[in-house]
Order: sequence, then C-alpha cells, then structure tokens
Amino acid sequence: MGKVITLFKLLPKLHQMLLCGLVFVTLIIILIPSDDVQASKQTPSASGEYDVNTRYSVPLAFRTPTAPAASLSETDPELRKRPAQLAPASSKTAEQAQQEIKPEPTVAAQKLNEKRFQVKSGDTLAALFERAGLSAKDVYDVTQLPKAKKNLLKIMPGDNLVIAKSEDGKLVQLRYHLDKITTLIVDNDSSGYTEHIVTKKVEARSKFASATIENNFWNAGVNAGLTPNQIMQLATIFGWDIDFALDLRKGDQFAMIFEEEYADGEFLKNGNILAAEFTNQGDRYTAVRYKDGNYYSEEGRSMRKAFLRSPVDFKYVSSSFNPRRLHPVTGQVRAHRGVDYVAAVGTPIKAAGNGRVIKSSYNQYNGNYVFIKHNDTYTTKYLHLTKRKVKTGQSVKQGQIIGTLGSTGRVTGPHLHYEFIVNGVHRNPRTIKLPKSEPIASKEKAQFAKLSETMMAELEHNKQVQIAAQ
Repeated sequence: MGKVITLFKLLPKLHQMLLCGLVFVTLIIILIPSDDVQASKQTPSASGEYDVNTRYSVPLAFRTPTAPAASLSETDPELRKRPAQLAPASSKTAEQAQQEIKPEPTVAAQKLNEKRFQVKSGDTLAALFERAGLSAKDVYDVTQLPKAKKNLLKIMPGDNLVIAKSEDGKLVQLRYHLDKITTLIVDNDSSGYTEHIVTKKVEARSKFASATIENNFWNAGVNAGLTPNQIMQLATIFGWDIDFALDLRKGDQFAMIFEEEYADGEFLKNGNILAAEFTNQGDRYTAVRYKDGNYYSEEGRSMRKAFLRSPVDFKYVSSSFNPRRLHPVTGQVRAHRGVDYVAAVGTPIKAAGNGRVIKSSYNQYNGNYVFIKHNDTYTTKYLHLTKRKVKTGQSVKQGQIIGTLGSTGRVTGPHLHYEFIVNGVHRNPRTIKLPKSEPIASKEKAQFAKLSETMMAELEHNKQVQIAAQ
C-alpha cells in the first residue's frame, strides 16, 4: 500500500485530481442504490416461504426441455382440437416419441480377442489351449461335446484353430476347419458350451480344355491347363480303345468339358470330366459321363470293355508278339506268344478282366506267374512278377491288382510278359479286336440320348469358339 501512495505522489497534479475524481464517482455508483428493484414472480413472500397451492413458473435455467410438438399440443387447446390429418406423421406425444426412440435393451457387445493358432508337431489340444492361455477345465468342457471330441482330439500338425476370448480371458468361441467347406464351431455363453457344423454351399462350374499333341500326350495335357490327375483320368476313360503308350501320334487331338468346384467364390478343386472327345490316327472316340458315374460313348455304349488293352502302366514295349522271334537268352528261334511291357520294378499289375485265378505259382522259367480264366473263350497270363497278390481259385475283378512287375524267372531285365489266349490260341494282345461293351440300359436310353446331344453340342461349340479366337 505504501508503494501505491508513493507512486500516486509522483504523478502530476492534474493526473492526481482526475484519478481522485474517478475513484469518487465509482464509490458513489457502488454505495448509492438506484430505483427500487421489483420482486420477480418467483420471489417468495415476505416470510421467505412459497405460498401453498400457488403455481410458480420455473425459471428457464431449471426447466426440463420437451419436444416442440408435444409442448405445443399440450399448452394450446386449439392445437389439440385440430383434425389428426393436419398434423404431420412425426407429431406424436412426448411419451410416444420416447418409446420409439428408446432402443431395445441389449446385452453390451463383448470385445473379443481373436487369434489363430497352428498345431505344431507333438501338439495336443491341451498343449494348444495352454499356449492360448486357457485352462485344463476349458479342454475338458470342450471335449465333452461329441463332435468336438471326435475331431479336436485328432488334430494334426499344420491344422489351424481360431480361438476367441473375452476381455477377462474367458473362452467365447472356437473354430476348426474340418475341410475346405466344413467348419466346426464351439460357442460358450451363459447357457454353457454348444457346437454346430457350418458347411459352405458348393457351386459346380463347367470348363473347357483342348489340345493337339505335338510331342507327347502328357505335355499336351499340361499345356491345356490340366492337372496330372485329370490327364490320367482322361487316359483311363479312353484307355479301353487307345493304347496311350504306343498308339498316339503327332497331330492327335482331344477336347473335354470338366467341372470345377467353388465355395463362396473360392476355387476348391477340379471335379469330374463331363464329356470328352479324342481323335487318334483319324479315329474319333467320344465319352459322356452319366448319372450312374460311368462313361458311355455318345451312342450310349459303355466305354468299359470286357478287357483292358494293357494290364500295366508301362514305359515301352521291349518285345512284341512274334511267332518267329529269336530268344534273347537261348539264341534260338522260338515264338514269342505275348507282349513284354517294360516298367519299374514293383509297378502294379492289373487283371485284364473279370475271372477266376486258375494258377498262381512259381517256376524257373516263368518266375512268379498268374493265369486267369475269364470264360470258356478267353484266358490271360502274367509272367515274371516280383510278388503275387492272388491265390489259385480266387475270383478277381477287372482292374484288381494281382501282383507287381519284376524280373523273376528266365529274363534279361524287369518286365511283364502278357499273353492273351482266345479259344486256346495265342493272339496279339495289342491288335486283337476286344469284345464289344454293353450298351446303356434300355430304360435310360432316352434320358442319356438327350444328355449326350447336349454335351456333344456344347463341346463342339467350345471348339469352334476356340478356333475363332486363335
């Protein structure tokens, strides 16, 4: 305060007078009241209390806001008397508006911590759950469910489990893909553990492929975009009529329509060949898949013949059928009454047709051998096997494995010696005209004919489109 007085004394006289006048006016304004202030309607009585049964208006600052439409209708009787059609659709009472705006009571959504776990070598479900921060009780509870027990106790390295936990670490959901389209889901909520299977809808799409053989059939198939399995499937379909090791030539052609399977727009795998055409040395062969799963020519004759053209998947023929062949071991001219197919030791040997094994034995010349009688007309013989997988008197079906290729007996190297006998006479297995196959059942002919016509037309259409695009 002393400093303020000192500063005041230092001021010029005029400034000191002005400052004193300003202070004096300020004091007058503060100390001398103006006109009497009127009491508001909210002022209590002289006693300081509000009167009973007297309505007082609430100050604006303390009012609870109400919807404009509601306040108008409630405060103005004229508005309440207006016809309903004059009011807009949104004009409702405050209570109705609150009921409509008020959301349905819901349980607060839990924030889940979801993580994918891959099964490692040596992992068990318990080990994986421990890695996920779950307890042994969780393992026990989950494996009480039948589907979960069946599948989760057999998890394999590389499998994936998706585990979702709540914020407090509780297991909420587990997902395990059984295959590409099927998922096992285990849920845990207030009612306990439940499980269900979710299966994606599989969509089949048809695709066309064709090629001309330049070097070999395998390369032509690869260039056409076919998988190894599809190439083998195509060879199997036409293998009754075409020897794919010996009969193919440069310029041979094939075309096919096959299925592709998709789920949710994602490619799963290739399906069956629906229709195919193979041109070999100028001869045209066709195949159409029917609902029974078998293949028939476009005329309705089964592609499956009474006999396989060759009973083994071979690399090449080392010695053909020759009545006056020079024997490679003895050096003498002796008829070679069969065909020698060369392949790797252990290659499966298949029965050429249905029949009964009349001999399964071993000798120093034939090595391990099997003879099969198919009927009173046809008999086939298989020599120099490494192992025999059928016994004398046993019935066999076409394509059944009867042994494996080897080099037992008097031979110069591993091969299968195959003989085809008709009415007791040896015939060339590669050139003999095999018995015709059975046609499709009479009751199915009309339906198959319609399918065959459709598939062959589609195949031809795709061929023409491909030619036009080149």
